[in-house]
Amino acid sequence: MKAMMLERFGEAPSFALRDIERPEPRPGEVLIKVAGSSFNPIDNKIAALGGKLGFAPALPAVPGLDVSGVVEDIPHSMSRFQPGDRVFGCAGGVADMPGALAEYMVADERLLAPAPKCMDLAEAAALPLVSITAWLALFERANLKPCRTLLVHGGAGGVGHLAVQLAQHAGAKVFATVSNEDKAAVVESMGATPIPYREVSVADYVAEHTGGEGFDVVFDTVGGKCLDQSFEAAALGGQVVSTSTRSSHDLSAMHAKGLTLHVVFMLLPLVTGDGRPLYGRILHEIAGMVDDDDLAVLLDGARFDYTEVAEAHRYWASGQAMGKILLTVGG
Repeated sequence: MKAMMLERFGEAPSFALRDIERPEPRPGEVLIKVAGSSFNPIDNKIAALGGKLGFAPALPAVPGLDVSGVVEDIPHSMSRFQPGDRVFGCAGGVADMPGALAEYMVADERLLAPAPKCMDLAEAAALPLVSITAWLALFERANLKPCRTLLVHGGAGGVGHLAVQLAQHAGAKVFATVSNEDKAAVVESMGATPIPYREVSVADYVAEHTGGEGFDVVFDTVGGKCLDQSFEAAALGGQVVSTSTRSSHDLSAMHAKGLTLHVVFMLLPLVTGDGRPLYGRILHEIAGMVDDDDLAVLLDGARFDYTEVAEAHRYWASGQAMGKILLTVGG
């Protein structure tokens, strides 16, 4: 089969189209004829940093975390899936798990779910990593309840815009920081209140939107100084959830308010093997919400063939993207 191979890590990673053996599924796995994948910032981090990350694959490697496609083969009779089923998941591209930028991919069926019926199959690949991350943050970590106030940092981003919608559906009162008017419009269209963080201080927007009390839950999808701002924005006894905590911080504000900090490392079950069934269950719920018109993924206008993965990395790095970047396989 044809596959795009990551052959060199670095700021300008090297990719090449190669002929490799089609993988054979083992018990508990299925073979997928790939329709699509999608770009996530972690894809760029893996390609750039490589061995500095404990979960990066050994080279040469097939990249691509997210996948959508059709089940081609199942090596056992006890699977939840049948040949011809449309599936999606975040199921490879790290450690010893080949990714989705190939004509075929083997995946642990526990990481998969039936793809949304109402979506183009390739486009369904835009959902898995970001929707699972948002779900873990809001419901598995923060246990978000109706009528609670939620602040999402980066509300128009890949994870952020899914978190805004999931929280709205759960009945929370949602606010989200944005960097420009276009992103503010995206957040407003999803029913949340945008906060132009470049124009207003944390203290000012906490005063305006919570009467100075702070937000019950703050979801940080950015990291760095944004995590410090999350502590500042949280209410007494509140919860902060972050996807980016590889940094040093003064925890005085967290201590003074009695805050709880949760960390989401979404790729952990892929690396360790533990907790994979939860991801399949989450995606089953996500697909149902999409089919019920309760959830939608924002897609960037640009999409790339999987052989153009290097161009997709450069496009993302340019800052032009608004929404998920698709990589299609097989036309």
